[in-house]
Amino acid sequence: MTASAPILDREELTRFVADQRAAGRTIVLANGCFDLLHVGHTRYLAGAKALGDLLVVGINSDRQVAMLKGPGRPAVPAEERAEMIASLRSVNAVTIFDEPTVTELILAIRPDIHTKGTDYTEENVPERDVVLSIGGRVAIVGDPKDHSSSEMIETLLR
Repeated sequence: MTASAPILDREELTRFVADQRAAGRTIVLANGCFDLLHVGHTRYLAGAKALGDLLVVGINSDRQVAMLKGPGRPAVPAEERAEMIASLRSVNAVTIFDEPTVTELILAIRPDIHTKGTDYTEENVPERDVVLSIGGRVAIVGDPKDHSSSEMIETLLR
């Protein structure tokens, strides 16, 4: 299957974003594990895309998901999670990042807007200071956080 948005490594993504910025496009960054895709994810990404011209999605590597979510995770390998996210209409580019936070990705692509889901506030986004330091802004998007890959897995295991 061919994804509709490119899945790029850090260097390729940096060039892609620079070209898009030079063309006058507003760059939005969203990130997450996206282990088992659910409606909360699609609503989050659609909300992020609505804020700008180009939506870049950073996906946590398998190693980072295991550290964040615990044993047995991720349920879906990073390359497959990236392919699913890339197939969404709202997404323009996808990358997999292996750092514990999205800070290095923010510094590399310097998004105009960094989005987080509704389980955050603009004040408690961990990368807030980094985003502000590069002249960007933080935005909270998506529906209430009442969807969860972890809960889906628990339901399936019952």
